[in-house]
Amino acid sequence: MAEHHASGERTRFWRAQELGGVELLHARYIEQVFSPHVHEGFAFVMIEQGAQRFHHRGAEHFAPAGSVVLINPDEVHTGSKADEAGWRYRGFYPELAQVSGVLEELELGGRGTPSFDASVVFDPELVQALFAAHHLLDSDATVLQRQTCWREALLMLFQRHARIPEAPPVGNEPVAVARARELLGSRLMDPPSLEELAAAVGLSPFHFARVFRKATGLPPHAWLKQRRLEQARALLKQGCMPVNVAMQLGFADQSHLSRQFKQAYGVGPGEYRQACARSFRSG
Repeated sequence: MAEHHASGERTRFWRAQELGGVELLHARYIEQVFSPHVHEGFAFVMIEQGAQRFHHRGAEHFAPAGSVVLINPDEVHTGSKADEAGWRYRGFYPELAQVSGVLEELELGGRGTPSFDASVVFDPELVQALFAAHHLLDSDATVLQRQTCWREALLMLFQRHARIPEAPPVGNEPVAVARARELLGSRLMDPPSLEELAAAVGLSPFHFARVFRKATGLPPHAWLKQRRLEQARALLKQGCMPVNVAMQLGFADQSHLSRQFKQAYGVGPGEYRQACARSFRSG
Protein backbone atom coordinates (compact mmCIF):
# COMPACT_ATOMS: atom_id res chain seq x y z
CA MET A 1 0.00 0.00 0.00
CA ALA A 2 1.54 3.32 -1.06
CA GLU A 3 0.50 6.81 0.03
CA HIS A 4 1.77 10.07 -1.42
CA HIS A 5 1.04 13.68 -0.42
CA ALA A 6 2.11 16.80 -2.31
CA SER A 7 0.76 20.36 -2.26
CA GLY A 8 -2.73 19.35 -1.15
CA GLU A 9 -2.80 16.40 -3.54
CA ARG A 10 -3.11 12.95 -2.01
CA THR A 11 -2.87 9.51 -3.54
CA ARG A 12 -3.25 6.10 -2.00
CA PHE A 13 -2.63 3.02 -4.13
CA TRP A 14 -2.98 -0.63 -3.11
CA ARG A 15 -3.76 -4.08 -4.45
CA ALA A 16 -6.63 -6.17 -3.06
CA GLN A 17 -5.01 -9.57 -2.63
CA GLU A 18 -8.37 -11.15 -1.72
CA LEU A 19 -9.59 -10.21 -5.24
CA GLY A 20 -6.58 -11.72 -6.96
CA GLY A 21 -4.60 -8.46 -6.87
CA VAL A 22 -7.09 -5.95 -8.30
CA GLU A 23 -5.47 -2.49 -8.19
CA LEU A 24 -7.21 0.36 -6.34
CA LEU A 25 -6.58 4.07 -6.09
CA HIS A 26 -8.03 6.80 -3.88
CA ALA A 27 -6.77 10.18 -5.03
CA ARG A 28 -7.29 13.91 -4.78
CA TYR A 29 -5.69 15.87 -7.60
CA ILE A 30 -5.53 19.63 -8.15
CA GLU A 31 -2.83 20.37 -10.71
CA GLN A 32 -2.25 16.80 -11.92
CA VAL A 33 -2.50 16.39 -15.70
CA PHE A 34 -2.53 12.88 -17.18
CA SER A 35 -0.89 12.73 -20.60
CA PRO A 36 -2.38 10.29 -23.15
CA HIS A 37 -1.99 6.77 -21.79
CA VAL A 38 -3.62 3.33 -21.75
CA HIS A 39 -4.30 0.62 -19.16
CA GLU A 40 -3.85 -3.05 -20.00
CA GLY A 41 -7.06 -3.78 -18.10
CA PHE A 42 -10.24 -1.86 -17.36
CA ALA A 43 -10.48 1.39 -15.43
CA PHE A 44 -13.66 2.43 -13.68
CA VAL A 45 -13.47 5.54 -11.58
CA MET A 46 -16.11 7.10 -9.32
CA ILE A 47 -15.83 10.89 -8.96
CA GLU A 48 -16.29 11.76 -5.27
CA GLN A 49 -15.83 15.52 -5.40
CA GLY A 50 -15.10 18.23 -7.95
CA ALA A 51 -15.03 17.26 -11.62
CA GLN A 52 -12.67 15.73 -14.18
CA ARG A 53 -12.17 16.51 -17.86
CA PHE A 54 -10.62 13.96 -20.21
CA HIS A 55 -10.15 13.07 -23.86
CA HIS A 56 -11.30 9.58 -24.88
CA ARG A 57 -12.32 8.01 -28.21
CA GLY A 58 -11.87 11.22 -30.17
CA ALA A 59 -14.02 13.42 -27.92
CA GLU A 60 -13.76 15.60 -24.81
CA HIS A 61 -15.71 14.36 -21.77
CA PHE A 62 -16.79 15.95 -18.49
CA ALA A 63 -17.26 13.81 -15.34
CA PRO A 64 -18.79 15.59 -12.32
CA ALA A 65 -19.17 14.25 -8.77
CA GLY A 66 -21.49 11.24 -8.69
CA SER A 67 -20.55 9.99 -12.16
CA VAL A 68 -18.49 6.96 -13.19
CA VAL A 69 -15.76 7.09 -15.84
CA LEU A 70 -15.47 3.84 -17.82
CA ILE A 71 -12.36 3.00 -19.86
CA ASN A 72 -11.88 -0.29 -21.76
CA PRO A 73 -8.47 -2.00 -21.97
CA ASP A 74 -5.91 -0.35 -24.30
CA GLU A 75 -8.02 2.78 -24.95
CA VAL A 76 -6.00 6.01 -25.01
CA HIS A 77 -7.28 8.70 -22.63
CA THR A 78 -6.10 11.76 -20.71
CA GLY A 79 -7.24 13.43 -17.47
CA SER A 80 -7.24 16.84 -15.75
CA LYS A 81 -9.37 18.96 -13.47
CA ALA A 82 -12.62 20.51 -14.69
CA ASP A 83 -13.08 22.44 -11.44
CA GLU A 84 -10.74 25.00 -9.85
CA ALA A 85 -10.48 22.92 -6.67
CA GLY A 86 -9.51 19.79 -8.60
CA TRP A 87 -11.19 16.42 -8.20
CA ARG A 88 -11.26 13.46 -5.86
CA TYR A 89 -12.05 9.92 -6.94
CA ARG A 90 -11.88 6.24 -6.17
CA GLY A 91 -10.80 3.89 -8.93
CA PHE A 92 -10.70 0.17 -9.70
CA TYR A 93 -8.17 -1.13 -12.24
CA PRO A 94 -8.89 -4.83 -12.78
CA GLU A 95 -7.11 -6.91 -15.39
CA LEU A 96 -9.26 -8.52 -18.05
CA ALA A 97 -8.82 -11.96 -16.43
CA GLN A 98 -10.00 -10.59 -13.06
CA VAL A 99 -13.26 -9.47 -14.69
CA SER A 100 -13.82 -12.51 -16.93
CA GLY A 101 -13.09 -14.84 -13.99
CA VAL A 102 -16.02 -13.39 -12.02
CA LEU A 103 -18.35 -13.52 -15.03
CA GLU A 104 -17.39 -17.14 -15.70
CA GLU A 105 -18.43 -18.04 -12.14
CA LEU A 106 -21.98 -17.24 -13.32
CA GLU A 107 -21.52 -18.91 -16.73
CA LEU A 108 -21.45 -15.49 -18.38
CA GLY A 109 -17.95 -15.79 -19.84
CA GLY A 110 -17.07 -17.03 -23.30
CA ARG A 111 -18.92 -14.30 -25.21
CA GLY A 112 -15.82 -12.33 -26.14
CA THR A 113 -14.37 -9.39 -24.25
CA PRO A 114 -17.07 -7.24 -22.63
CA SER A 115 -16.71 -3.53 -23.33
CA PHE A 116 -18.33 -0.26 -22.29
CA ASP A 117 -20.04 1.99 -24.86
CA ALA A 118 -20.18 5.16 -22.75
CA SER A 119 -17.20 7.08 -21.36
CA VAL A 120 -19.20 8.61 -18.48
CA VAL A 121 -22.33 7.16 -16.88
CA PHE A 122 -24.79 8.55 -14.34
CA ASP A 123 -26.23 5.63 -12.38
CA PRO A 124 -26.79 6.40 -8.66
CA GLU A 125 -27.42 2.77 -7.63
CA LEU A 126 -24.25 1.62 -9.37
CA VAL A 127 -22.20 4.48 -7.91
CA GLN A 128 -23.39 3.51 -4.43
CA ALA A 129 -22.46 -0.16 -5.01
CA LEU A 130 -18.99 0.71 -6.36
CA PHE A 131 -18.27 3.18 -3.55
CA ALA A 132 -19.40 0.60 -0.97
CA ALA A 133 -17.12 -2.07 -2.47
CA HIS A 134 -14.15 0.34 -2.60
CA HIS A 135 -14.66 1.41 1.03
CA LEU A 136 -14.94 -2.24 2.12
CA LEU A 137 -11.61 -3.03 0.46
CA ASP A 138 -10.13 -0.31 2.66
CA SER A 139 -11.71 -1.48 5.94
CA ASP A 140 -11.67 -4.23 8.56
CA ALA A 141 -14.55 -6.09 6.83
CA THR A 142 -14.21 -9.85 6.47
CA VAL A 143 -12.63 -11.22 3.30
CA LEU A 144 -15.97 -12.96 2.72
CA GLN A 145 -17.80 -9.60 2.63
CA ARG A 146 -15.20 -7.90 0.43
CA GLN A 147 -15.22 -10.72 -2.11
CA THR A 148 -19.02 -10.90 -2.27
CA CYS A 149 -19.62 -7.13 -2.58
CA TRP A 150 -16.94 -6.79 -5.27
CA ARG A 151 -18.62 -9.49 -7.35
CA GLU A 152 -22.08 -7.97 -6.95
CA ALA A 153 -20.87 -4.47 -7.92
CA LEU A 154 -18.93 -5.84 -10.90
CA LEU A 155 -21.94 -7.77 -12.19
CA MET A 156 -24.20 -4.71 -11.85
CA LEU A 157 -21.66 -2.57 -13.73
CA PHE A 158 -21.18 -4.98 -16.63
CA GLN A 159 -24.83 -5.97 -16.95
CA ARG A 160 -26.01 -2.36 -17.06
CA HIS A 161 -23.25 -0.80 -19.14
CA ALA A 162 -21.48 -3.54 -21.13
CA ARG A 163 -24.47 -5.56 -22.40
CA ILE A 164 -23.70 -8.66 -20.36
CA PRO A 165 -26.84 -10.85 -20.27
CA GLU A 166 -28.78 -11.57 -17.10
CA ALA A 167 -27.25 -14.24 -14.91
CA PRO A 168 -29.09 -17.58 -15.10
CA PRO A 169 -31.74 -18.11 -12.41
CA VAL A 170 -30.50 -19.56 -9.13
CA GLY A 171 -31.63 -23.09 -8.31
CA ASN A 172 -32.05 -24.69 -4.90
CA GLU A 173 -28.98 -26.35 -3.39
CA PRO A 174 -30.16 -27.32 0.12
CA VAL A 175 -27.23 -29.64 0.85
CA ALA A 176 -24.66 -27.03 -0.19
CA VAL A 177 -26.38 -24.31 1.86
CA ALA A 178 -26.66 -26.52 4.94
CA ARG A 179 -22.98 -27.47 4.70
CA ALA A 180 -21.99 -23.80 4.27
CA ARG A 181 -24.06 -22.73 7.28
CA GLU A 182 -22.40 -25.44 9.35
CA LEU A 183 -18.93 -24.34 8.21
CA LEU A 184 -19.63 -20.66 8.85
CA GLY A 185 -21.10 -21.42 12.27
CA SER A 186 -17.99 -23.35 13.27
CA ARG A 187 -15.62 -20.57 12.14
CA LEU A 188 -17.02 -17.38 13.62
CA MET A 189 -13.57 -16.39 14.89
CA ASP A 190 -11.81 -17.04 11.59
CA PRO A 191 -14.37 -17.10 8.77
CA PRO A 192 -13.53 -18.79 5.48
CA SER A 193 -13.20 -16.80 2.26
CA LEU A 194 -15.89 -16.99 -0.41
CA GLU A 195 -13.64 -19.25 -2.51
CA GLU A 196 -13.03 -21.55 0.43
CA LEU A 197 -16.74 -21.83 1.24
CA ALA A 198 -17.66 -22.44 -2.39
CA ALA A 199 -14.97 -25.09 -2.82
CA ALA A 200 -16.19 -26.87 0.32
CA VAL A 201 -19.69 -27.23 -1.17
CA GLY A 202 -18.64 -27.83 -4.78
CA LEU A 203 -19.96 -24.64 -6.41
CA SER A 204 -18.28 -21.66 -8.09
CA PRO A 205 -17.87 -18.70 -5.68
CA PHE A 206 -20.37 -16.22 -7.15
CA HIS A 207 -22.94 -18.94 -7.96
CA PHE A 208 -22.65 -20.17 -4.37
CA ALA A 209 -23.13 -16.62 -2.97
CA ARG A 210 -26.36 -16.22 -4.99
CA VAL A 211 -27.64 -19.70 -4.02
CA PHE A 212 -26.95 -18.95 -0.35
CA ARG A 213 -28.74 -15.58 -0.51
CA LYS A 214 -31.78 -17.15 -2.18
CA ALA A 215 -32.01 -19.87 0.50
CA THR A 216 -31.37 -17.75 3.60
CA GLY A 217 -32.38 -14.24 2.52
CA LEU A 218 -28.86 -13.01 3.36
CA PRO A 219 -25.47 -13.06 1.62
CA PRO A 220 -22.96 -15.32 3.46
CA HIS A 221 -21.16 -12.43 5.22
CA ALA A 222 -24.45 -11.01 6.57
CA TRP A 223 -25.53 -14.45 7.79
CA LEU A 224 -22.15 -14.78 9.53
CA LYS A 225 -22.66 -11.38 11.17
CA GLN A 226 -26.06 -12.47 12.52
CA ARG A 227 -24.57 -15.66 14.00
CA ARG A 228 -21.77 -13.66 15.62
CA LEU A 229 -24.23 -11.23 17.18
CA GLU A 230 -26.45 -14.05 18.47
CA GLN A 231 -23.38 -15.68 20.05
CA ALA A 232 -22.29 -12.33 21.49
CA ARG A 233 -25.71 -11.88 23.05
CA ALA A 234 -25.57 -15.34 24.62
CA LEU A 235 -22.07 -14.75 26.05
CA LEU A 236 -22.98 -11.31 27.43
CA LYS A 237 -26.06 -12.84 29.06
CA GLN A 238 -23.72 -15.32 30.79
CA GLY A 239 -21.71 -12.38 32.17
CA CYS A 240 -18.75 -12.32 29.75
CA MET A 241 -17.04 -8.93 29.41
CA PRO A 242 -17.57 -7.20 26.03
CA VAL A 243 -13.81 -7.06 25.33
CA ASN A 244 -13.57 -10.85 25.76
CA VAL A 245 -16.66 -11.44 23.64
CA ALA A 246 -15.18 -9.33 20.83
CA MET A 247 -11.93 -11.33 20.92
CA GLN A 248 -13.67 -14.69 21.15
CA LEU A 249 -15.95 -14.09 18.16
CA GLY A 250 -13.53 -12.45 15.74
CA PHE A 251 -14.72 -8.83 15.90
CA ALA A 252 -11.93 -6.41 14.92
CA ASP A 253 -12.06 -4.84 18.39
CA GLN A 254 -14.52 -3.92 21.15
CA SER A 255 -15.79 -0.83 19.33
CA HIS A 256 -16.55 -2.98 16.27
CA LEU A 257 -18.67 -5.26 18.46
CA SER A 258 -20.34 -2.24 20.14
CA ARG A 259 -21.25 -0.64 16.81
CA GLN A 260 -22.75 -3.80 15.32
CA PHE A 261 -24.49 -4.86 18.54
CA LYS A 262 -26.19 -1.49 18.95
CA GLN A 263 -27.26 -1.45 15.28
CA ALA A 264 -28.89 -4.85 15.77
CA TYR A 265 -30.35 -4.57 19.28
CA GLY A 266 -30.59 -0.85 20.06
CA VAL A 267 -28.31 -0.97 23.13
CA GLY A 268 -24.58 -1.38 23.60
CA PRO A 269 -23.09 -4.71 24.75
CA GLY A 270 -22.01 -3.33 28.15
CA GLU A 271 -25.49 -2.01 28.88
CA TYR A 272 -27.05 -5.28 27.74
CA ARG A 273 -24.71 -7.32 29.97
CA GLN A 274 -25.46 -5.16 33.02
CA ALA A 275 -29.23 -5.36 32.46
CA CYS A 276 -29.03 -9.16 32.19
CA ALA A 277 -26.97 -9.34 35.40
CA ARG A 278 -29.50 -7.16 37.25
CA SER A 279 -32.47 -9.20 36.10
CA PHE A 280 -30.63 -12.41 37.06
CA ARG A 281 -29.94 -11.07 40.56
CA SER A 282 -33.48 -9.83 41.06
CA GLY A 283 -35.03 -13.02 39.63
